[in-house]
Amino acid sequence: MTTIHDVCRYLHEVAPLSLAEDWDNVGLLLGDESADVVRALTCLTLTPDVADEAVTVGARLIVTHHPILFKPVKRLTASGSEGRMLLKLMRHGIAVYSPHTAYDNSATGINQQLAELLELTDIQPLRPRVAGDQFKLVTFVPEGQLDQVRRAVWDAGAGVIGNYRECSFNLRGVGTFFGSDETNPTVGQSGRLEQIEEVRVEFVCPAGRLDRAMEELRNAHPYEEPAIDVTVLKSFADGSGAGRSGNLPQPMPLAKLIHIVRDRLNQPHTQFIGDPSSRMETVGIACGAAAEFLRDAHRAGCQVLLTGEARFHACLEARDLQMAMILPGHYATERPAMETLAARLTDQFPGLIATASDKERDPVRYC
Repeated sequence: MTTIHDVCRYLHEVAPLSLAEDWDNVGLLLGDESADVVRALTCLTLTPDVADEAVTVGARLIVTHHPILFKPVKRLTASGSEGRMLLKLMRHGIAVYSPHTAYDNSATGINQQLAELLELTDIQPLRPRVAGDQFKLVTFVPEGQLDQVRRAVWDAGAGVIGNYRECSFNLRGVGTFFGSDETNPTVGQSGRLEQIEEVRVEFVCPAGRLDRAMEELRNAHPYEEPAIDVTVLKSFADGSGAGRSGNLPQPMPLAKLIHIVRDRLNQPHTQFIGDPSSRMETVGIACGAAAEFLRDAHRAGCQVLLTGEARFHACLEARDLQMAMILPGHYATERPAMETLAARLTDQFPGLIATASDKERDPVRYC
C-alpha cells in the first residue's frame, strides 16, 4: 500500500526542497506521513471547492502548487474560510503537500516544461544558483535514534546533493558528558561522567532550509541539549536555478510567437507588450507572476519574457528596456504542469489514482 510518506519522497525527487526560494513554504504542510493513500488530487490553488471535491472522491492527499498556511498562523478556527477548509481536511484525514517554487525551479519542473513546450534549445536557468549558499550540519546521536533524526532532517530539505537525496555521512564513536543535578539525561545518569556510543552524522543543507532543518533536528533528537555544529561550505554552480532561457527553433516575429503560446497553452486571449513585428530569437521564461525576472532575461540576451501576469509598472519597465512580454495568465502557465504531475504520480505508484482537480477553474474570465 502506498503511504503519504512514499509520495512525499517521490515529490522530493521531482522537486527537491533545496531548490525552493528562501521565503517559500514547501513540503508536507498538513497530514500524517504514515497514512495510506489510494486517491490523490493535484491543483494550482487549494480552495474550498477543491477541498470539497477531495472529500467527495475520497482523496487522502492534495498536492497544491500554491502553499496553504503561507503566513504564520496563531489560531485555527471555523470563523474564517481557510480555517473551515483546513478543519474539514483534518476531519477527513486529507494531507496537503506543496512543491511551489521547488517545482518551478526543478530540472523537470514548470519553467522547464514551458521551455520544452516552446521547443527551445540551449535551455539555461535565468538565475543560476549562486555559490556560498550551502552549510554542513553535524550532530551526534545514539544508534537507536539515528533513523528518526536523519529522517527529520532529510524531510526538512537537507541532505540533497545534485540529483541525490537523503545524503549523509555517519561515523561511530564514543561521546562523554557529565550532567548536573538539574539534568535528566535520555541515556546514562546525571551526576557522573558517562561514556555513550554515538553516531556522528553530517548533512549538507542549503541556507534557506537551515533554520527548519535545525528545528526539526532538535525536535527529533532524544537529548535535552543536542550538540549541533554548523559550518559554511564553499559551493560551486551546479546548473540549477530559477527561471529559464533558451533559443527558439528559428527566429520569428513576436506576433507568431504569441500565436504559438496561445495555441500550446490553450489560451485564446493573451496580453503582451512589444511590437508584434519585432524579431524574437531568445526567450526568457518565469511562470506565474514573475515579472521580477525581466532584467534577468534582459541580461541573458532575451528579446521577450514569458510569464503569467505582470504589474503595470513592470510593463512600463519592459517597454523602457525594449523588451517584449507575453502574459497568457497565471493559471495558464502553471495549471498544465499540475496535470502532468498527476499523471506522473499515477505512473509512479500503480496502486494510486491521481488526477488534477476537476472543479478548479481560472478565476480570470474573458469576454
